[in-house]
Amino acid sequence: MFHQILNPAHNLALTAVFALIPFIILLGLLAGMRVTAWVSTIIGSVVTLFMAATVWKLPVSMAFHVYILGSLTGFWYIDWITFWGVVIFNTLMLTGVFDIFKTWLVGQATQDIRVQAILLAWSLGALLEGLVGFGYPWAVMAPILVGFGIVEIDAIRVAAIANNAPVSFGALGVPIIALAAVTGMPLMSISASVGKIVALLALVPPWVLIYLVTGRKGFRDGWPLAVVGSLSYILGQFPVSQWVGPYLPDVSGSLVSFICLLLFLKVWRPKHILGFGGIELDEVVATKNDDVSLTKKDIFRSWLPFIVLIIVVVLWTGPWSPLPKIAWLVLAVKGISSISHQSTTVDFTLAPFVGGTSILFSWLIILLFLRPKLRVIGQVFQKSLYQMWGAILVGFFIFGLADVFNFSGMAASLAYTFSRVGPAFILLAPILGWIGVALSGSNTSTNAMFGLMQLLVGKILGFPLLLLPSLNSVGAEVGKPIAPQTASVGVSTSKYVRSEGQVIRHNLGWTLVVLAWLIIVGLIYFLLMPGTMG
Repeated sequence: MFHQILNPAHNLALTAVFALIPFIILLGLLAGMRVTAWVSTIIGSVVTLFMAATVWKLPVSMAFHVYILGSLTGFWYIDWITFWGVVIFNTLMLTGVFDIFKTWLVGQATQDIRVQAILLAWSLGALLEGLVGFGYPWAVMAPILVGFGIVEIDAIRVAAIANNAPVSFGALGVPIIALAAVTGMPLMSISASVGKIVALLALVPPWVLIYLVTGRKGFRDGWPLAVVGSLSYILGQFPVSQWVGPYLPDVSGSLVSFICLLLFLKVWRPKHILGFGGIELDEVVATKNDDVSLTKKDIFRSWLPFIVLIIVVVLWTGPWSPLPKIAWLVLAVKGISSISHQSTTVDFTLAPFVGGTSILFSWLIILLFLRPKLRVIGQVFQKSLYQMWGAILVGFFIFGLADVFNFSGMAASLAYTFSRVGPAFILLAPILGWIGVALSGSNTSTNAMFGLMQLLVGKILGFPLLLLPSLNSVGAEVGKPIAPQTASVGVSTSKYVRSEGQVIRHNLGWTLVVLAWLIIVGLIYFLLMPGTMG
């Protein structure tokens, strides 16, 4: 059995530098040299295997065994979900169902730019993040907001900042599943702890959105919109994250937010109708698209896929379901931790009815209702594979890299070094997540790379067990508006293609504001409610 080495360089600072080399190279390739993500993760994997074998003395055969198990986990528990989520989204796009849904929702927005920002960028953006992620909410929402009169670079920023709260549960919960996989913590526990932090984080972005589109003037009579926007999302997101799992909090949060906002707009309208920049409009126009006529059948058909998805996934993956617990094969490699001196394990369980399979089953039921032609289904797969092949490879390679990094003892060595900071590390945990996603572009990758290290630092310092890994994940979602890879997808429908740097600089300041709020949230849980993160 392999025994991890805590300080192989016999100098703690030098050991930490050695442990950081794979990340420095990986992030340098991604953010500095702009190398394609899947190529970067292959190079990073080679470097990690080399460092694990030469410095931390992990036997080469065992290192490759660990790498394969990690890669299989990345494919089966991450790629299997994201691919079918994108298939569902492309099915809705190519059958026209999503356009109907979007047209109906846009038609509910008044001419007030604050209503449009909250109802569309915040609520509809959360739905897109929950289904797909990867910057698609920006790409879809920015042109819609431009159509309402927002300057294009500001429209991208509004879409990006609105996307802050949903990212941890994006792409049907993949970042949370990744965090549970690398830390070994129960999936439901991780989902619940991150959900608690997101619930407080989500109190802020709607207020920021109102300020971004109208300035301080927008708060005078628009503040109820921010209150309803944030609380309605939390009402849908929080219970699902606590008691159902990580797959649907964004979807449920967005749909509840739609319903609550639309009902609220039936009984309340701001006294002054404001356009972009806080300019007061002369006349109230009841809806943006009065000339668009949709039948009740059209509207029901556009909502039906989301209803099917929620029902199937809740019944299939909830704690009451035996399906996710069925296992056909378990492979494992065991070692001894240099910190706890207890057994540490990397394993892969072939569970045929995991979350991704529930998404596949949901898609099949959706097909029964929509009845698309075989040609359309072929186009769905062609488009999905074209969009996802790179991300699928990244999911495969990044988990192999992460598991070798963790199992070799590199994560433990880095955690031991960071623990020298003491309790003040509570301030750094979300910042590490923010930096990680800003450089890697992926909340999932950031959790894979830093999740176990954050857990180990918390163990050494005696923090609530789930607090630091959860702050890492939510810190990563806050950094998404300045992630180059996300921005490259997000600006694909704008004139800022290949000018992502300008967009990132435009977004930077407000990510720091939300990051500051997240640090305060972390302190609230650490000082006042530590028992909730146990």
